[in-house]
Amino acid sequence: MKIFRRLIPLVLAFGLMSCAVAQTSDFQADEVPRFRPTTANTVLPNGSDPNPVVKVVRDVRESVVQIKVEAQITVQNFNNPFFDDDFFRYFFPQQPREMQRPVTSMGSGFIYEYNPQTREAFIMTNNHVVEKGKEGTITVTLADKVSYTATVVGLDPNTDVAVIKITLKEGEKITIAPLGDSANLEIGDWAIAIGNPFGDVGLDRTVTLGVISAIGRSNLNFGTNSPIYQDYIQTDAAINPGNSGGPLLNINGEVIGINSAITSTSGGNIGIGFAIPVNLAKRVVEDLVADGKVTRAYIGISPQEITSDLMEALNLSEVSGVLVAKVETDSPAHKAGLSVGDVILEFNGEKVPNVSKFRIAVATSRVGSRVPVKVIRDDETKVLYIELDNFPEDALASEEEASSPDSGAGISVEATDSAYAQRNNIKADKGVIVSAIESNSPASRAGIQVGFVILKVGNTVVNSPNEYNTAIDEAIAKMKEDGRNTILLYVQDRNSNERFVVLKFT
Repeated sequence: MKIFRRLIPLVLAFGLMSCAVAQTSDFQADEVPRFRPTTANTVLPNGSDPNPVVKVVRDVRESVVQIKVEAQITVQNFNNPFFDDDFFRYFFPQQPREMQRPVTSMGSGFIYEYNPQTREAFIMTNNHVVEKGKEGTITVTLADKVSYTATVVGLDPNTDVAVIKITLKEGEKITIAPLGDSANLEIGDWAIAIGNPFGDVGLDRTVTLGVISAIGRSNLNFGTNSPIYQDYIQTDAAINPGNSGGPLLNINGEVIGINSAITSTSGGNIGIGFAIPVNLAKRVVEDLVADGKVTRAYIGISPQEITSDLMEALNLSEVSGVLVAKVETDSPAHKAGLSVGDVILEFNGEKVPNVSKFRIAVATSRVGSRVPVKVIRDDETKVLYIELDNFPEDALASEEEASSPDSGAGISVEATDSAYAQRNNIKADKGVIVSAIESNSPASRAGIQVGFVILKVGNTVVNSPNEYNTAIDEAIAKMKEDGRNTILLYVQDRNSNERFVVLKFT
């Protein structure tokens, strides 16, 4: 028995060693056919692929491009905590208030359209991937390793969609990714993600497989500048940093979404990734290609979520729809007869289960169109017809309530209690609200966006448009007097995060 007990560890050790050798020979010795995996090129006798994913990857993978953005950004010199103190600056004049820092970011995109006459290839990606490229350089690398310098066609931070383009050399061959329909997605459908995770280490065009985990995800906070319009597809197909802008595909090889973000405790994939539905992206891209910006519609109400308590109080059959909490005077909704207390069930023939879906339905509708809106009023169902108008931020500058841009920063502001703030559901108890940004202005280059709240100009607190205009004029004058070209603003972004932003005047 003692001898037998001593032999047991040896037998186990030999068994484990044999497994290791067998696994090694699996990858190194072709003469062991029973361990050899089926290759991607294997075709069944009837000519079909052994796995439909193989065909999708073969047909679409080379439409995916790698995007590299190189730019210079202005950052505050936080090594000097007293940069605004005149006494400190007198003794330490060499301390700069801000400095230029090069930044490089990597992401993904996919070619969705090609014009053979101009040899222009249009690439869909995320706004956050290429937004800094407007003042820098965007390099696109194709599947054959040929690189091109891209130009920005249009950016839309409100949905995080962007379009860039490249002009191909004569004879360059490309693959175009077909756009699908995200309207009929179901939880459990197959999802295939292709992109360039951790692009700086050469993992280009990585393919991952999963399912649609959920649809219609909204109110997600991805940090600074989270998109306003959210209707995300959630998937467990592995998405990592660098995958942003790449396609999410169905089992037929059609693009159903643009991979955009992850929720993670580690910074890498944990099986919770998000993609912008392609139907939302198509509507945005159409405007970006035509005009370089997105024109959105509005009807002029303050929508409110239906809760279980409201469902009971309003005698509704389910927790669904949108309660009208306010109707603006002379707005499209007011002219159509919409009233406070109405519950909107459908907009333009589509159900609106919550405020997020309702906002997207309105914003993606065509300005000037006349759409049916089904409502419940006093336990009766009615259908009203609303003629959609321009969203105010896209309207002409002559609109009465819109302030004109300031004298140099390129910012128009509104009071926190203005109709603009109420219409856009912006809640702030101090500061002024950014209602418009001039293109190619110091504000646009600094990343300030509509909906931000400006709290301070330099060290001056501002709580009204007049206070802001006075403060920015004085700051610009002092900047010129001191021989500088920057002004510091203290702002609150759309996620209620407060931070400093540097306006650089060229």
